[in-house]
Amino acid sequence: MPPPPNPTEIKVPKPSLPASIAKPPKPGTTSEPKTVGEHANKGGVSAVSWIDERMGQSTFLRGFMFRKVPRGTNWFYTLGSAAMFAFLAQAVTGVFLAMYYDPDTVNAYESVRHINDNVFLGELVHGMHKWGATVMTVLVFVHMARTFVFGAYKYPRELNWVIGVVLLMMTMLMGFSGYLLPFDQRSFWATVVGVNINGTGPIIGPYLADFLRAGTEFSATTLARFYAIHMLLIPGLIAALMGLHLYLVAKLGTTAPPWVKPKKEPKANQKRI
Repeated sequence: MPPPPNPTEIKVPKPSLPASIAKPPKPGTTSEPKTVGEHANKGGVSAVSWIDERMGQSTFLRGFMFRKVPRGTNWFYTLGSAAMFAFLAQAVTGVFLAMYYDPDTVNAYESVRHINDNVFLGELVHGMHKWGATVMTVLVFVHMARTFVFGAYKYPRELNWVIGVVLLMMTMLMGFSGYLLPFDQRSFWATVVGVNINGTGPIIGPYLADFLRAGTEFSATTLARFYAIHMLLIPGLIAALMGLHLYLVAKLGTTAPPWVKPKKEPKANQKRI
């Protein structure tokens, strides 16, 4: 057998470069952006690629946005998205109202009147927030009714149904806590009646009423507590539960309407007589 070759004498071939890299392109033939729009488009693509390389969101978004939709899907399936849009509208208008609202028993009513009379587009934003609460409540109720009628609460979507019920209660509580904020005669006495009704509940009723009143009687702290619940506690819980709700919808998919029957596949290997 001949001896093995000396490693220092082995000649490794140099890798050949592609023609596009080995030969530089001629001037004027490059694909560099020429217009402002092309520069902006290239910059946007580069920024998105830079973020996606570090966060890896393209796979999640691809699975979230491009998924199978059952036959018979109709406009009833948009009620959940409409309720989410109503919540986002409430959040945006609520932020602008909070810039001028004063959660004080002396100045609360005057601050609301100032928003409606003096602030630019204040009456429009206040009206959107006020009537948007009713719209959101109606949409959530109709969405829950659609889910029940279509049987979308059954296996394996029981957890999503429970989250939806909690979201319904959070929506009602957010509307109840926001009703006191104008602090006029109607909102004050309506809140008194509502808190007293909660106080009649079994076991936790009296403790819940004391928590809402921030004591045994209505005071200035009651308005501040309702404001904190309405602005911070309830929206945070709704946003978290809504994110989990959407995740389960994307993971488990949606159900077909009960009147749509699955297609029967032809049986294979049937013997003919």
